[in-house]
Amino acid sequence: MNYTDIITEKYSSDGMRTLFSERNIVRTYRLCWIALAEGENELGLKQVTREMVAELKKNLDNIDFTLAKKKEAETQHDIVAQIHAYGEVCPKAKGIIHLGETSQFVKCNTDLIIQKQALLLIKRKLQDLLQLLAAKISSYKATPTLGFTHFQSAQPTTIGRRLCIYAQDFLSDLEDIDTLIDTIKARGVKGTTGTQATFLTLFGGNHNKVKKLDQIVAKKLGFKESYQITTQTYTRKQDIKIHSALASISATAKKFATDIRLLSNLKIMEEPFGEKQVGSSAMPYKQNPMRSERICSLSRKVMNNLADFYDTYAEQWLERSLDDSAIRRIDIPENFMLTEYIISLLAEIVSGLVVNENISARLLENELPFMASEEIIIAAVKKGSDRQVVHEAIKEHAVAVTKRIKLDGKDNDLLERLASDPRIRLTKKELERLLDPTVFIGRSIEQAEEFLKGLKKSTR
Repeated sequence: MNYTDIITEKYSSDGMRTLFSERNIVRTYRLCWIALAEGENELGLKQVTREMVAELKKNLDNIDFTLAKKKEAETQHDIVAQIHAYGEVCPKAKGIIHLGETSQFVKCNTDLIIQKQALLLIKRKLQDLLQLLAAKISSYKATPTLGFTHFQSAQPTTIGRRLCIYAQDFLSDLEDIDTLIDTIKARGVKGTTGTQATFLTLFGGNHNKVKKLDQIVAKKLGFKESYQITTQTYTRKQDIKIHSALASISATAKKFATDIRLLSNLKIMEEPFGEKQVGSSAMPYKQNPMRSERICSLSRKVMNNLADFYDTYAEQWLERSLDDSAIRRIDIPENFMLTEYIISLLAEIVSGLVVNENISARLLENELPFMASEEIIIAAVKKGSDRQVVHEAIKEHAVAVTKRIKLDGKDNDLLERLASDPRIRLTKKELERLLDPTVFIGRSIEQAEEFLKGLKKSTR
């Protein structure tokens, strides 16, 4: 079998594939041509009649791809080929299709329209993911677990509060997507180098009509406004903004998936594992975090693709060069497809997330005696012990216990050692009362609850 594109085959949804399909792209070209002709007619351009506009609308979906491919092979120009194919089914309007514009009128506006629609799909996926995370945060907001800094044992937190870390960053990503959807502008009607010279000629030097046409077309295409200044293309800074947001989502997903991989090794938290799923062909006992690893792999691709958009912007010579075309045809759909797939895969993980509370509690229990040193010192001093003496005693026992755990593979028996040391003056029961995990989690529960309230408001 011949090579097939792995992204469209394995890492994309039907909705996103349809959005970036050849049919939808060509159909959107035609919507741009209809908006242009309709605007020109409304502003009184005699060459463009209502009958012509009606014909264009009637044949919007009457696309002859075979004819277009044939003309493209002859002309080596895809837009000229599509103009010809559209004209073949619209004989009355044939002479006014694309009137006054350059190829980038349909190319740029189509790119912006489709990217805006793709952002809406990403937004819905993020909202669904945040709802799943909110449910897990609520379920585990009060479940104590060991914290880690440098992947070394640190002050406890709760499982729910830890999930807030990822939810908060995804919420920030969602806010960026919302801003982009609301502020993205059309390339509009600008002519060959952005000066609108051809339209000024068409409208007999009437600047107001040229400006009005630009506004009318932008609104017909679903935008609030168009860029005031363009070259032949809209500024590729817009692409940097859009794909920075996608790279940011991927970075958040990679951080989350990486942490799941770390926690699965400790058996605290794991992604769902199917009944017939195989973790390794050689080691049947393994339950590898395959989804999380895939997320990390694909996220790396989206994040690294961002460099292409910076290069493309910086390489746009003067009013235009064509070295942006091929790379954007690859990177734009690729980034959207992968980002949506990454979010969907992470939603699948969160939905079936496995939290092993007993193992989490056991790991916490092993580390708490070390973390409770200050509380033990204070309690011992209240019973009449000397603070410096107690401090030295705890240090001696802690060193011995650490050696016992690391070298001998034994359990943490620090409490028993301290209870039997006359310098401490505390019984084992008194020491155990000092090791209530809820004492060490600070405002973890309250922070999770406060975050959930804000999340609900932000995702309404």
